[in-house]
Amino acid sequence: MEEVNSLKIKGVIEVSEKKLVGFRVVCDDMKGYAEEIPKTSLLLNRRKDEIKNLIEPVRLYGAFKATETLEEDDGYWVCYEVYDFEDVPAGMVPLRVPAQKCAVLGFKGHSSDIFNVYPHLHRWIDDNGYKRSTDKWTIEVYSKWTSNEDEVDLCDPIY
Repeated sequence: MEEVNSLKIKGVIEVSEKKLVGFRVVCDDMKGYAEEIPKTSLLLNRRKDEIKNLIEPVRLYGAFKATETLEEDDGYWVCYEVYDFEDVPAGMVPLRVPAQKCAVLGFKGHSSDIFNVYPHLHRWIDDNGYKRSTDKWTIEVYSKWTSNEDEVDLCDPIY
């Protein structure tokens, strides 16, 4: 495994279908996302007891498409994974992410730096003969998130 500072390439994995419940964030620019996503994750954490069928209440998911082909795919989803969709709480939305192959990079640091980390993953994908599937869901899996530091696996879909 390759390590660069707080980055670790974890390789290629098959990610099973994910059923996610949470909030959709839509902003006009990256600065808006940088401000709204942390606020939304805190709101979701406060309301997680309202979500039925939670799989791991300590694992937060972010999901987005690098290229939105449809208006309903625009934005960033802050979610928890569930076994099944049941009585989705008011204001929240369900999101089904199909099974897909992903290149995975582990990152430990502040969430505001994540945007700058993706070029490392994209370079690894290119260097290893894969192509990005920008029309599929990129998934960010947070195992720790605080105001100072996050631990996240960035899962970029490939073929």
